[in-house]
Amino acid sequence: MENRLIVAGFGGQGVMMIGQLLCYAAIDSGKEALFLPHYGPEQRGGTANCTVTISSEPIGSPLVKAIDALIAMNDPSLVKFENRVKENGLIMMNSSMCKKSVTRTDVEVCAVPVDEIAEKIGSKKVANIVMLSAYAQKAGIFTEEELMKSVLGKLGKKVQYIEMNKLAVHRGMNLTKMLNKVYM
Repeated sequence: MENRLIVAGFGGQGVMMIGQLLCYAAIDSGKEALFLPHYGPEQRGGTANCTVTISSEPIGSPLVKAIDALIAMNDPSLVKFENRVKENGLIMMNSSMCKKSVTRTDVEVCAVPVDEIAEKIGSKKVANIVMLSAYAQKAGIFTEEELMKSVLGKLGKKVQYIEMNKLAVHRGMNLTKMLNKVYM
């Protein structure tokens, strides 16, 4: 099993955190993981993306041409990386920020309104955790418990966000099950 994906969005949307948390969860569950960040010149509001590879075997190279999945947190990311997704791959898009449609018909698309869900939880700062969890469930790579361990292990020091992060993981994992019926 090898899963290669790109997570992309604006700086400040938690793109790098999604990639890191995927890798932490992979390592904690006995898998191999590789995280390769790419930043634009700006700190906040600029472009940011990362490539993540999760595998049950050793990973040979950090360079990836075709990807199994794309997590697009905004329209520019969707436009830039949509064509890198393999046939029958998965595009997870933040429908709160992505107003463009996916142009391909040979991929599965899962539109998740993560910003609205995060606001209902209590802060837009957990939108990335909602997306991370929705992707993990949709891809079938981690259980809720494995992901929760990773999220709390990395973000547990921010006491004011512990309960919101727990709720974000739970809602993201369960949301994708419902979206399968609505968007697929």
